[in-house]
Amino acid sequence: MTTSFQQQWDQWHTGHEKRRADPHGFLAITGLHWLTATPQSFADAPGSWSTGPSGVTVVLGDGESLDGDAGPITGTHTFAPLEERADVTVSYGDVRIEIARRGGFDVVRPRNPASPVLAAYTGTPAYPADEKWVVTGRYVPFDEPKPITVGSVAEGVEHVYESPGRVEFEAGGESPALTVFNGSAPGSLFVLFTDATSGLTTYAANRSLFIAPPAADGTVTLDFNRATNLPCAYTEFATCPLPPSGNRLAVAVEAGELIPA
Repeated sequence: MTTSFQQQWDQWHTGHEKRRADPHGFLAITGLHWLTATPQSFADAPGSWSTGPSGVTVVLGDGESLDGDAGPITGTHTFAPLEERADVTVSYGDVRIEIARRGGFDVVRPRNPASPVLAAYTGTPAYPADEKWVVTGRYVPFDEPKPITVGSVAEGVEHVYESPGRVEFEAGGESPALTVFNGSAPGSLFVLFTDATSGLTTYAANRSLFIAPPAADGTVTLDFNRATNLPCAYTEFATCPLPPSGNRLAVAVEAGELIPA
């Protein structure tokens, strides 16, 4: 028996929801702490934290320790400087502490399985899967990849992503072209966009869509049923990027995840 389109989507979304509700995923974040040269202490992480040209420094008190890849960390410890969008994680009991660089700033984000946001999470609603929102498009690469600066849900923060090209397609009588970025899998792409449903039935700031590697002739498939929310739809402790200028679709894309309950 052939699995129905809705069943395939259900299976995919169940897996996506499982990853989203991971005990140390973004729903478990309890704070977004912006570091400066002045040491700061936080209620959800041990020690005092600061940053400078040499990297992020933590000063731990008597009896305090963190677990890192190389073993226990005690006293004063400086982590190697991080590249943009890089991160390192250490543990403090059940809590994992993410040390990251976002928009040119160093941040600390503790992730606690006892987070009230994670405890209260009951799932994300979505439009019923509909094959009409599986759209064939064409990937058009730029002559050279372009750095694209986009805003962020975090005030004062900008992100720079390398864009290899654009994707052209037809939907709702329109012929849009979306600027795409390199995806996490080799050759894949992802796109950030908004559309006429944004702020009404779908999250206002952004939506994300993974695109499998283009075929040899540039053909790509955009399955808008798999458009997902970014972390900023669920937590204030996120630095999610906003879509590039021009990535707002005039058509109402009634597919994919809806505004979280």
